[in-house]
Amino acid sequence: MKHLTFLLFFLSMTMSVDSYAQKKHKVVFQFTNADSTQQKAFTRQLFNLLEHWPTCKIEVVVYNQGIGYMMTKNSRHQEEIKKLKSMGVDFAVCNNTMKQRNVKPEDLLLESRIVPAGIAEIIEKQEKGWSYIKGGF
Repeated sequence: MKHLTFLLFFLSMTMSVDSYAQKKHKVVFQFTNADSTQQKAFTRQLFNLLEHWPTCKIEVVVYNQGIGYMMTKNSRHQEEIKKLKSMGVDFAVCNNTMKQRNVKPEDLLLESRIVPAGIAEIIEKQEKGWSYIKGGF
């Protein structure tokens, strides 16, 4: 009986470690910052996460002051955003912010996807089990 208990314990631990190693990580980032230093740090955070978990699903939801990060005339990180997009990162821009700031779809980087409401997008991802992180520092 003692051996059976140990065997069951060992198997449960092995299965737990194995399922953790194979977990499909899904992270939704909120990014609302216009500061170029924070944008640079945030971009580095995305690359770091993908280096650690190459198969991680990432969505970046940009709204409010962060919209400049995804605008062709404002973004200092266009090449990095293009590379991140090629690595599977999804960049979602809030349509409410676009309306408030008179931003047209053609003002955005091609890597952008427009969502009706940034906050609602984040909530929906969380309801589907995505982890939430506020981007920047």
